[in-house]
Amino acid sequence: MSHDHEFQGLAVSDGDDAALVTCWNSIGVRGDQSCPKLVEYIRCLNCPVYAAAATRLLDRYALQRESLPPPPVPAPDPVASRSLVVFRLNDEWLGLASRCLSEVAPAQPVHSLPHQRSRALQGVANVRGALVPCLSLIELLGIDAATAPAPARRVVARMLILAAPGGAVVVPVDEVDGIHRFDLATLQAAAHAASPRFTTAVMPYGDRSLRVLDEVSLLQALARSLT
Repeated sequence: MSHDHEFQGLAVSDGDDAALVTCWNSIGVRGDQSCPKLVEYIRCLNCPVYAAAATRLLDRYALQRESLPPPPVPAPDPVASRSLVVFRLNDEWLGLASRCLSEVAPAQPVHSLPHQRSRALQGVANVRGALVPCLSLIELLGIDAATAPAPARRVVARMLILAAPGGAVVVPVDEVDGIHRFDLATLQAAAHAASPRFTTAVMPYGDRSLRVLDEVSLLQALARSLT
C-alpha cells in the first residue's frame, strides 16, 4: 500500500563514499555476491561496513535535524474530516494522520546497532537497498509490551514508513487496518485533556477503542530519538 508521495531513502554519505554506502546492493547479498567479506560475515547485516554506514546515517539525521526550520502548521482540511491510517500495536488500535505516511511496507529484519542512542531506536532496516532508522512506537507511546493478544485470525505484521523531520523512518506495527476518513466533529468531541502521551483523542471504532495520535509531536519525538 503506497500513499501520496514516494518513499525516498536518505543517502548515507556523498562523493567518494557512494560505492561503499551501497556495496550491499552491488557486490553484497543483494548484488552479485562477489564481496570477499561475505566469506567471513555470510550476510551484509553482520559486516562492520554495513554497521558503519548505519552509524553515518544516524549522524546525518542529527545534522539535518539541527538545521531544519520549525515544522509547518498543518493547513485546515477543506473537508470537515481527517484521513487516518489505522493500525494495531499489541492490543491497542491507533490512528495517525495519513499525510505522515509514505508507504506501508512488508516487515523487514532490523539490524541492531552498538551503542544505541535511545531506547526507542531499534536499529536500521534495509528498505529497497536504502538504510532507514527503525523506531519502536511501543516504547515511545508507553504501550505495555506484555499485553499482546493471541490473534484469533491470521494477521500480517507491517512496517509504516513515515516522513519524519530530517528523513524517513520506519516503525513496525502488528497489523494495518487501512486508511479511513473520520468526521472532524467526532474527533473533536472525543478529545480530552487527560489523553495519554502523543494522543489527541480516544474514540469508539467499531467494537474497539481508537487512540488518535498527535502527528506533529510524535514525529518530532521520533526525530529526537535519532540524535
